[in-house]
Amino acid sequence: MPARIGLFGGTFDPPHVGHLVTAVNVRHALQLDVVVLMVANVPWQKESSRRITPAEDRFALVQAAVADVPGLAAGRTEIDLGGPSYTVDTLAILADENPGAELFTIVGFDAAAGFTTWERYNDVAARSSLVVVDRPGVSATLPEQFQWHHVEVPHLDVSSTDLRSRFSDGRPLDYLITEPVLAVIRERGLYVGAQ
Repeated sequence: MPARIGLFGGTFDPPHVGHLVTAVNVRHALQLDVVVLMVANVPWQKESSRRITPAEDRFALVQAAVADVPGLAAGRTEIDLGGPSYTVDTLAILADENPGAELFTIVGFDAAAGFTTWERYNDVAARSSLVVVDRPGVSATLPEQFQWHHVEVPHLDVSSTDLRSRFSDGRPLDYLITEPVLAVIRERGLYVGAQ
């Protein structure tokens, strides 16, 4: 049987329990062999809006987040490529590295609704099955020219923006970020004074 690989890209600044819940639920629902949490090198849609933590630090955080989770893996393909990160390029590399694999691109409903703004989005749809993560009771308006797999996951109101703010003002992070991720953040002195 060819491998079934989920590509779950993101800035992961920092990775949190919402990312992990999404990845494990999609893996289960679609019977994927692995979900790769792919760390964006330069997230071109966010880079002008705020300071982004260096890619190597974000990769270390994702490694810590997935280390003990079966079927999840940290991906650094986009870091190794350098420059802005585009899903279509990552899919091409994954296909070359995993001949015959069936690829799935996993996105939240906000990203899915804006899918046609992506770089070479038609190629992304041609190279992979598109997966949208739905929140209970909420349905996104998606580009109708594409077929979408819908996977409902529990809605956890956790955002990386809020977590960076919590680091800055000292509010609790318990149960929002896993202990291994917190250890790497402390070890590297990340998010001190972050907003």
